Amino acid sequence: MSTTHHSGHGPDRPGLRQAIEEIAESGFLGVQLRVNDAHGEWVASAGSAELGRDGRPPVDGHFRVGSVTKSFVATTVLMLVAEGRLALDEPAGDHLPGLGLDRRITVRMLLRHTSGIFNHTGELEEDGTFVPGVPWRGKEWVDGRFRTYRPEELVRLSLSRPARFAPGARWSYANTNYVLARLVVEHVSGRPFAGELRRLVLEPLGLTGTVAPGASPEVPGPHAHGYYRYEDAGRERTVDITRHNPSWVCGGGDMISTTRDLHTYFSALMGGRLLPPGLLAEMRTPEATAGYGLGLFAQSTDTGTVFHHNGATIGSAALMYGSPDGGTTLTAGLNYVDDPDVSIAAAFQSAQRRLVDEVFGAGAGAGRTAPRPHGRLDG
Repeated sequence: MSTTHHSGHGPDRPGLRQAIEEIAESGFLGVQLRVNDAHGEWVASAGSAELGRDGRPPVDGHFRVGSVTKSFVATTVLMLVAEGRLALDEPAGDHLPGLGLDRRITVRMLLRHTSGIFNHTGELEEDGTFVPGVPWRGKEWVDGRFRTYRPEELVRLSLSRPARFAPGARWSYANTNYVLARLVVEHVSGRPFAGELRRLVLEPLGLTGTVAPGASPEVPGPHAHGYYRYEDAGRERTVDITRHNPSWVCGGGDMISTTRDLHTYFSALMGGRLLPPGLLAEMRTPEATAGYGLGLFAQSTDTGTVFHHNGATIGSAALMYGSPDGGTTLTAGLNYVDDPDVSIAAAFQSAQRRLVDEVFGAGAGAGRTAPRPHGRLDG
């Protein structure tokens, strides 16, 4: 298998080329990778854009980024803080009238995953028991994949379940925290989240390939395809689920982007071009349990600190890593055949580790990742 190398800046990178070839052979359909560092920019893809067809993923293709969405939501919230329109330590419920949110839950707790709220996409208990929320796997999800969920519906589902702990007492990753954070943005700004994201982040940075789709099932072209394998009446079926309504995860992971836009965004964020120094420092200060700050992970490595937020949704995954100054970034999109058991999880962890070691130095490792809704892959 060969890669497509589209960068005219800097030398070829045999290690990266081999890495994405091996990733494409490890269980993924395809991978597109962009690396920006002291050597210049290196862009390539490997594998297939579609199941059973020739043709590599487009290196500038669009893909669903899963929980990378959380970084964009957190940055938008923090930019509103910088404008003096809300405060991190005020009750989030002050901006969410009618939902009955515990007044001890602050905006900061939402962004840090310390609110204690039940995850509307389900919780994996310590004994391995999965407590379901909205359907997102198996035939039930496939049959209903174009259904629209309102954000308030997802929140009310979570609030109908017992809290996992008192606000601020512990850490527990929950997509609902970012559904709530997104609603806070809309209440404070008086406009849809997509509009405020465009005003604060997308337009200033010139990000033309990034979309907050709401309930739209469309993925802009060009793009690779994602698939889902499941059992139906005793038979295994595989369907193309590139088009589906992502409102079931909402602000927890519904966005679409490109490797170029993710690089531009994360380089600007880490380089201090979006947030004032004090707020950027707060964003990058991790809590002790999982190393999660406010919308990103901080990972200490042998070569220094790497910041990141990865993501995966059904049939599509994204990687987004950066150095503290934003001078080095790694962004990638992966497409694959998903299934109810998330069989791709081990390969996803290995892919992260391999690429991060190549770009940020041996020993960097993959760092921490955000759990999939049931705790096994990024959400």
